[in-house]
Amino acid sequence: MCERNYPDEFSARVYKIGRDDRGSRLTFLKVTGGCLRVRDKIEYKAHGGDEAKGLLIEKIDQIRKYSGEKYEIADVAEAGEIVAVTGLSSTFPGQGLGGEQQSNMPILEPVLNYRMILPDDVNPAAFMEKLKQLEEEDPQLYIVWVEEFKEIHVQLMGQVQMEVLVRLIKDRFGVVVTFGPGSIVYKETIARAVEGVGHFEPLRHYAEVHLLLSPAERGSGITVTSTCSEDVLDKNWQRLIATHVEEKEHRGVLTGSALTDVKVTILTGRAHVKHTEGGDFRQATYRAIRQGLKSTESVLLEPYYSFILQVPMEYVGRAMTDLEQRFARAGSPQFATTAAREMATITGKAPVATMQDYVSLVHAYTKGLGHLTLELWGYDECHNPAEVIAQMHYDSEEDFRNPTGSVFCAHGSGYVVPWDEVPEHMHLPYVYHGDESEEALAASARTQNAFSAEDAQALAGNRRRTSFEKAVSCMSSVELDAQLADVYAREFGMGKNDIAEDQRRKWSGKKKNEYEGLSGKPRTVKHDKHGNPIYPKKSPGEEYLIVDGYNIIFAWEDLKELSRINIDSARDALKDVLSDYQGYKGCHLLLVFDAYKVKGNAGKRETFHNIEVVYTKQDETADAFIEKTVFGIRDRYKVTVATSDGLEQQTVMSLGALRMSARELKEHIEMTKRAGMEAFISDKRS
Repeated sequence: MCERNYPDEFSARVYKIGRDDRGSRLTFLKVTGGCLRVRDKIEYKAHGGDEAKGLLIEKIDQIRKYSGEKYEIADVAEAGEIVAVTGLSSTFPGQGLGGEQQSNMPILEPVLNYRMILPDDVNPAAFMEKLKQLEEEDPQLYIVWVEEFKEIHVQLMGQVQMEVLVRLIKDRFGVVVTFGPGSIVYKETIARAVEGVGHFEPLRHYAEVHLLLSPAERGSGITVTSTCSEDVLDKNWQRLIATHVEEKEHRGVLTGSALTDVKVTILTGRAHVKHTEGGDFRQATYRAIRQGLKSTESVLLEPYYSFILQVPMEYVGRAMTDLEQRFARAGSPQFATTAAREMATITGKAPVATMQDYVSLVHAYTKGLGHLTLELWGYDECHNPAEVIAQMHYDSEEDFRNPTGSVFCAHGSGYVVPWDEVPEHMHLPYVYHGDESEEALAASARTQNAFSAEDAQALAGNRRRTSFEKAVSCMSSVELDAQLADVYAREFGMGKNDIAEDQRRKWSGKKKNEYEGLSGKPRTVKHDKHGNPIYPKKSPGEEYLIVDGYNIIFAWEDLKELSRINIDSARDALKDVLSDYQGYKGCHLLLVFDAYKVKGNAGKRETFHNIEVVYTKQDETADAFIEKTVFGIRDRYKVTVATSDGLEQQTVMSLGALRMSARELKEHIEMTKRAGMEAFISDKRS
């Protein structure tokens, strides 16, 4: 007999979990490589992939070599030995430790749910902890605590497993339990792809997540992938999102049943350089999934049996009728003659809910000659979804543990936005618009994210982005510019020969009307004892929006196409759009067009309906005019400059203005117009 050769690296296979007379947890295992010593540290994944526990590192307290009920204490276990160890808190049968691979043994999935009925003197919450011991000993036992009703539910395969469990509980704990009527364990999936958006922004927290939920093959469960560039969202945040997708059983919106057979793709997301924490992405991820489910068509799934039904020839008609009434999907009968009689065999699949009592019925009408074999096939579309949904009485909006809406922040406090209004508040645009490929989704995520690769190149050519620029790419330019200005000051040394001071000195020698812009009064700057300029805090007064005209035209696809035909038409179209926007918004609006290359041009200022339009003079760029204007009016107005020129954005920020990209301007215009129309319709109705 050949002696088996074991590898030198430690490895072991867990085959049983038990407890001794004192209640100490025992992990029974076989050492399949190397050796195991007392006080060795074992690294392994927690039972069930419990994210709260994660990857554990635990020490072996004791090694026992059993012989019947007795055991000996050992200091070391060699390869090939079977021992029990203490100190491991979350191992499970079939688990591989060390170099041993995870077991591929099949796990039966329970399809029936039963409410456990306890004696009156037994506390359900305390008893649940004891039942968890049984669950970790048997991976095929699913015990669930239902917090809403303070009840214990057990998911089982059928009557036989229930009887075994009743006997085990009585022998182990001395408690006699009974079970209520069994109910089917349903699941949910989706019929079409959808982009779900989750936003979590209470005060001093921030995360936004966009996930593409796509229908997947039956039995595939939940899978996660990503098309999001690391330039848009750092890899560590993407890993965290994937972890949060996989860490829990997400509930559907039809019956609150477990979600399955869905492919989740990370499209894009945003973090805050200062306020984002891991828990923020957990909330945003959960809410993105729920918002996506509410925005698409969900499908209720139920478990199916595959069956083999054998009946005498004379009962084929009865059998086919029964199967049709039970919503079975059966093939044509196959006939075969045995020594005693001619038999028919029918195969197919049928809902578990309709086949519960059919075994005994087959025996009855065939007088014991028929035989029905059932085997769990998996999940498929429910045969009576409307009836089941009505019976479950699940309201997704009342499920406060699984919210469908998002949390946004305004005026220093968070507020909840319902799922159907999230698109109007979200900070990032939709990435998915139809049947795009993964490559197209990745490209869309890169180009639509504000201040990402495009802005970094505008700032510094093709060089690698600095940590400051990466921080900027995570922030919403309108809402977070105040904090951005602080980062800018630290990184670029504002207050020490900064851009604003240079511009002030450059303009100070010019004529009054050339550097005061629209303010109408001279600009004065105080200095500290070191000679650094002290800029006054920005007044929360009226809003003033300055738009870089040609930058916007060439950033908006519709205007860009129009400009190729006629640039004058593109300018007029932009003026019309901004005029409408000013009517809704009510702010001061200045539109600047660059005309510095026009020979002999003296500049032009005109009023177009309710906005002011400026064409710069010869040798004066739009950027220079905007900077001068911001410099002159920033004390009296809350100034925002709309441009996607990264260098210009930083310059106006240093002067105290907020910046808005071309994409954000377009989104804000559409949002404002939509809100105005809704208000108009509401007034008409009232």
